[in-house]
Amino acid sequence: MNATNRQMKLMYIGSDESVLSSFKELNGKVKLIHHANPLQASEWIENNERVDGVISELDLPGRNGLDFHTVFIEKYDEKRSIPYLLLVAEKEPEIIKRAIEQKISDVYAKPVEAETILNRVNFLKVLQVHMKFNKIQENKDVKVYTTPFFKRCFDIVFASLALIALSPLLLVFVAAIRLESSGKVYYISKRVGTGYRIFNFLKLRSMYPDADKRLKELEHLNQYQSEETEPELAEVIEENSVAEGSTILFGDEEEVEENTHIQRQKQKQDKAFVKFENDPRITKVGHIIRKLSIDELPQLINVIRGDMSIVGNRPLPLYEAEMLTTDEWTDRFNGPAGITGLWQVEARGKTSKMSPEERKGLDNKYVEIANSKYSFWKDMWIILRTIPAVFQKENV
Repeated sequence: MNATNRQMKLMYIGSDESVLSSFKELNGKVKLIHHANPLQASEWIENNERVDGVISELDLPGRNGLDFHTVFIEKYDEKRSIPYLLLVAEKEPEIIKRAIEQKISDVYAKPVEAETILNRVNFLKVLQVHMKFNKIQENKDVKVYTTPFFKRCFDIVFASLALIALSPLLLVFVAAIRLESSGKVYYISKRVGTGYRIFNFLKLRSMYPDADKRLKELEHLNQYQSEETEPELAEVIEENSVAEGSTILFGDEEEVEENTHIQRQKQKQDKAFVKFENDPRITKVGHIIRKLSIDELPQLINVIRGDMSIVGNRPLPLYEAEMLTTDEWTDRFNGPAGITGLWQVEARGKTSKMSPEERKGLDNKYVEIANSKYSFWKDMWIILRTIPAVFQKENV
């Protein structure tokens, strides 16, 4: 899940009690892995999952924070995908110069609040995704989709009239959400739309406020995660154990033979879409607004702002879009992002399960439609089909 909407896992290397106390005050926003020295940190990294960021003191026993950064990049984060922040007593010119040369993410002079560090890591994670998607787009050398004039005019008029007409209904459900559970009545997440552009995606909240934190513990319920995935991966690794002369890829956490890496990436893509049957994270009001697609109404504001169109491919959360980096997947981003589209009208009401390949096919098919001369009339056809689809039973 994207970094802004889930509990961050950060590693702190050092023994400053003021830093540790500051992180404790965050009340569960961060899962802090603490090690007093680089040796302990290295041993933990070698035997555990990756963290979202590393915060290291400059002065450490055995090896200082600048030296450990060099080792960390070479052994554990060759792609420089994990933010590395350095804490110093004073920002001395020589330290800053070396930090810049080593491309350390940031340097903070103490005292520094844990909230400041958390916000910085969040920003750096989102920035990395921006840069990654921009690089993909440049490499693909694909002309970025631009919304045709008549489609844009229709979007503005339709979204404005719909907001005015549906505002009484919207207010009723806003009140119902507030009465059932505490927290904001709306939900904002970073989504990836046309040409990998990232924007704030608006929805009415249909889940309990701590729903994102429960995503990992409910992973076994994901419809798009096959039960055979883990055994298959183990077999692939065993069968493709590194042989003499084979190509070795140096990844974030390990060295891996190229064929093994390809199989692993394919399985990651198969799990990129996240969907649960009878999702226990959804509130009672949430079930109603999802059933009638009322939770989608705030997206009309996104349409007016130009983030989306009425018809298009669903914009994806960062954690999903980040996995879809092969040509056959990224084609879906070469068309408009939208509230409704082929996926909704073709799949809704027919089955509660849809494979990633089926979704990919429908998304790519719509990209072809959006770039044809008949796109506007086909959009009207999709909108007409969306109305009955909203009232069909779909228990997802």
